[in-house]
Amino acid sequence: MVSCQSSECPNGNPSSRLECPTCNKLGIQGSFFCGQECFKAGCESAAQFGDLWLISKTHKIIHSLVKQDSSAVNPDGTYNPFPNHNFTGPMRPLYPLSPKRKVPDHIQLPDYVTDGIPRSEIRAQGQPPRILSAEEIEKMRTVCRMSREILDIAAAAVRPGITTDEIDEIVHNATIERNAYPSPLNYREFPKSVCTSINEVICHGIPDKRKLKEGDIINLDISVYYQGYHGDVNGTYPVGNIDDESAKLIRTSRECLDKSIEMCKPGALFRDVGKTIEPIARSNGCSSVRTYTGHGINNLFHAPAPNIPHYAKNKAIGTMKAGMVFTIEPMINLGSNWGDVHWPDNWTATTTDGKRSAQFEETLLITETGVEVLTAGTK
Repeated sequence: MVSCQSSECPNGNPSSRLECPTCNKLGIQGSFFCGQECFKAGCESAAQFGDLWLISKTHKIIHSLVKQDSSAVNPDGTYNPFPNHNFTGPMRPLYPLSPKRKVPDHIQLPDYVTDGIPRSEIRAQGQPPRILSAEEIEKMRTVCRMSREILDIAAAAVRPGITTDEIDEIVHNATIERNAYPSPLNYREFPKSVCTSINEVICHGIPDKRKLKEGDIINLDISVYYQGYHGDVNGTYPVGNIDDESAKLIRTSRECLDKSIEMCKPGALFRDVGKTIEPIARSNGCSSVRTYTGHGINNLFHAPAPNIPHYAKNKAIGTMKAGMVFTIEPMINLGSNWGDVHWPDNWTATTTDGKRSAQFEETLLITETGVEVLTAGTK
C-alpha cells in the first residue's frame, strides 16, 4: 500500500487506498491519498505554496505530461518535471518528490520554518561579522560536531541503487534523533533536509527518486540547527568506482579547501581565501565557481558577513578576528568554465558545459593563535 501523497497531510502520510481516478484511467501508479481533504489539497491548493507548487500538484502535472507525451511518465509513475528545459548534462530530476518530512514538536525551530523567510538574516543585513562569546563558541562546537556525525552517517549510505530521497530520510531521521532541526528544510522554501548534488550539479540539488549509479560523484551538504545555532559541512563522495578525472576533481576540491584553511588566522584578509584557492584549481585543470561564497554562521544559517569568495582578485571586505565563525566551501568545476545555470526548480545549480563539479566545506572558528575546524572529521 502507498503512503498518502499530500505534502501537507495532517495524518502523517499513512498508507492509503483512495486513488486519483484520472491517474488510474491513464495507467499511472502511485497517486494515493488518505482522504478527500488531502486529495483536494493536492489538486487545488498550489497557490499557497509559492515556489513549491510542484509538490502539491504532483498528480495534476502527471496528467498534463501524459496527455502531451505518452513517454513522459515512467511505468512506476516517476517523471522529469521540466521536459522542455535545456539541460547542460545528462542529469535529470526524477519526481514526484516525497511528502515533506515531519519534525517533532519538542524540537527547537528556526524562524523560517513556517513561511521560508529567514527574518533574522534579513534584519542582520549591513552588520559586521559577529565575535562570538565563549558560551556561543561552545554551542557552535556542539552543533558542528553533530553536523559532522550526520554527514558521516549519510556518506556511509552512498552506494549504487540508493535514491537521494532515501539519503534525505537518513539525514532527517539522524538529525531529529539528536533533538536537532535540519537547517535546509523550508529555508527559503527548500523542500528537503539535505542538498544532494550529483555529477554536473554544483550545489543545492533536491533529493528525489533518482537512484545513484556506479561512477557518479555526489556532494552531501549537511546543515543542523541545535540550541539556537547552526553547523554546516559538506563533502563529495564517489559512488562505487569512478574515473580518474572525477577522482582528481575530488582531490583538487579537498586540496583547495585545506590550503585555504591553513592561511586562516587573526589578521588574515578574507579576500586572500580566493587568492589561495584559484591557483590550485587552475593548476589541476579546474575552475572555481564565483556565484556562491563562504559565509558567516552562528545563530544565523547564512550570516550576511563575512562574505568569502573562492576566486582571486575579489573585493571581499574585512580581516579575520578571534571569535569569528564562518564557512569556506569552494565549488570546483572540471575545465575552465566556472559559470552556473539553474534548473526551473530555482535551486539546482549546474555547470554550463555539463562537466562535473565537486565541493568540500568546513565551519571554522578563528582563535587567538590560528584556526579551529569545528566540523573536522576524525582521520
